[in-house]
Amino acid sequence: MRDGWIRAFVVAAFAEGCSWAALLAGMAVKYGPPGNEIGVKIFGPIHGALFVVYGLLTLVVARRRRWTLVQTGLALVSAVPPFATVLFERWARRRGLLDAPAPLERPLTPAGR
Repeated sequence: MRDGWIRAFVVAAFAEGCSWAALLAGMAVKYGPPGNEIGVKIFGPIHGALFVVYGLLTLVVARRRRWTLVQTGLALVSAVPPFATVLFERWARRRGLLDAPAPLERPLTPAGR
């Protein structure tokens, strides 16, 4: 079972990817024939906030799951290109980076034998 941090990370990865799509649509409207900036004014701050949330959650999950520096770096860099956070999340899931840690076995003590 996943903990709440993993769920939040997965949601943030998906939301950050969706916010990229919305921001790109807003940029197309801004620089296209309509020339209307409302899409960028709305989705720019939303995307910025989700970018920061994804970055912070990446650091929390990397620490809790003991990711390597390379894995953590890939997760952080994936926030830059559009939709890469979703691809990273799928890659991390396939590699078991988002699985719950195995329960620790209690070592037998002389009193517990």
